[in-house]
Amino acid sequence: MSPRHVLLAVLVAAIWGFNFVVLKVGLDEFPPILFSALRFLAAAVPAIFFVGRPSVAWKWVISVGLVLGVAKFSFLFIGLKAGMPAGLGSLVLQSQVIFTTLFAAVVLRERPKSVQITGIALAVAGIGVIAWDYGLSSPLLGFVLLIAAAACWGVSNVLMRYARPADTLRFMVWVSAVAVLPLFALSALTEDMSALGRLDWAGIGAVGYVSWISTLLGFAVWGFLLRQYESSVVAPFSLLVPVFGMFSAWVFLGEALSWLQAAAGGLVLAGLAIPQLVGRRAVRTEAPRELLVPAGR
Repeated sequence: MSPRHVLLAVLVAAIWGFNFVVLKVGLDEFPPILFSALRFLAAAVPAIFFVGRPSVAWKWVISVGLVLGVAKFSFLFIGLKAGMPAGLGSLVLQSQVIFTTLFAAVVLRERPKSVQITGIALAVAGIGVIAWDYGLSSPLLGFVLLIAAAACWGVSNVLMRYARPADTLRFMVWVSAVAVLPLFALSALTEDMSALGRLDWAGIGAVGYVSWISTLLGFAVWGFLLRQYESSVVAPFSLLVPVFGMFSAWVFLGEALSWLQAAAGGLVLAGLAIPQLVGRRAVRTEAPRELLVPAGR
């Protein structure tokens, strides 16, 4: 990757990592499902009037909208509201890689390689240590909900493999639109929506960041990089998300990691990184030279 594109990839990881701090701010202003509904409303409108129709079948837009937009983010926001720290939450959510691999093996018949199995085992061990250590001092509900959110993310990744949207940004705008009405309905049935009448700059800023910066800008830049380079080149940068998430939570929220949590986080990151790095090395050594030149170069 060119230095400019490396900086773009790191910038997206930083945006997505800092997003967890902003989520905590937003959850102080709104109930979790209502906050999620506002996030997707702002991401969909007015962008939906400018991006054009989705380039995939409606069944994929609706499916991903319900699984990713409604289920995943409801579990994520409720889990953070229930007390899951922002820094640890950004790390635990990366277990979506484990679920994606498992679901792809079952549904898509993609047999994981030995290096993937090794990486998953390391990541599961790290997640298990975090669950044990976190459960000693805090209720496990937040942790369990973050795992449920990661599982839903894994399902949506498999659905997106089937859909194969040509334009990730356009696809995410329509996915956001699908999620809006179900989320508002769930919020009306289960939450106090009076926060809508007490909007302040903190709430507006939180909604603006998670919808326009994290969702639209983040996915637009990430989709651009994926069109320029192979996914094996771009994907490892997502491992920086929990690094930025934990650092941001420490700086802005005062969240501290115990040595055990830090060690467990290292296991998780190693488990997620090994398949990516080994797979990338295999591509470099096995593929013909002309296939290694990034698109657009």
